[in-house]
Amino acid sequence: MIIDGKKIADEIQNELKRKINGSATRPPCLAVILVGNHPPSQIYVSRKTHACESIGIHSMRHHFPDTVTEKEILETVEALNKNPAVDGILIQLPLPTHISTMSVLHAIDPEKDVDGFHPYNVGKMLIGETDGFIPCTPLGIKVLIQRSSIDLTGKHAVIIGRSNIVGKPMAALLMQPSEGGNATVTVAHSKTSNLKELCLMADLIIAAIGRPLFLTADMVKEGAIVIDVGQNKIDDPNNVKGYRIVGDVDYINVAPKCSLITPVPGGVGPMTIAMLLHNTFHSYERRIAQLHQKSANV
Repeated sequence: MIIDGKKIADEIQNELKRKINGSATRPPCLAVILVGNHPPSQIYVSRKTHACESIGIHSMRHHFPDTVTEKEILETVEALNKNPAVDGILIQLPLPTHISTMSVLHAIDPEKDVDGFHPYNVGKMLIGETDGFIPCTPLGIKVLIQRSSIDLTGKHAVIIGRSNIVGKPMAALLMQPSEGGNATVTVAHSKTSNLKELCLMADLIIAAIGRPLFLTADMVKEGAIVIDVGQNKIDDPNNVKGYRIVGDVDYINVAPKCSLITPVPGGVGPMTIAMLLHNTFHSYERRIAQLHQKSANV
């Protein structure tokens, strides 16, 4: 059975749109910082800002040339931190090599860190606190699992990939003693020597290694659940574009063995954007509540 990430993401966005339309205050606001003319980054930013506008979130784009200095980026981040009309700040990665990604991400106010990359929010996630921001892709996968009525209690989950953006936070979420968690988690990666054996023991496999068609049918047991995080471009002379987008999973051959599987595209990708909108709206709600509290105390 296919898990339709686009359908679930659309449901979430419609829920958010209704909440925003019912608000009597200003629209939520997401500020995006984009550096250079990297085509994939431009596409991703366009998708995010379009999704924002479609549900009533105002998007504010700051587009800099590749020659921008780190100091200029940090000054922009600080100005956005201080702007009371901005609820979320997103840095589109990657940044040019002369700019320290960590310095820029750490400069974001944790209460506006809707990507969930600031150490403060990462720490909250690791210890199980729920009032911080969770990275959008792992959160999207967790919500996808919950809305598909999958109970992971006592199940063995194997995550292939150990990135700070997906693998590590995903492991933290799945092992939490809460809804959508309680799994036994193994984090595998490119240096794992017995990867096939680990995958064959898994009830859930999350493929996030960034290698096209990496997870093959002989690595998946019958009835397993497979979540494909990959977005890879491969040559395809039969496609009018000359290429096609595939995941980290050999979908055609793996799908028949699975009880549930996400496609690419239409699986995890839409959920990542939906969670960015969710985090932005959550930040907005919290900010408005703080303003009301201050007014009540005056």
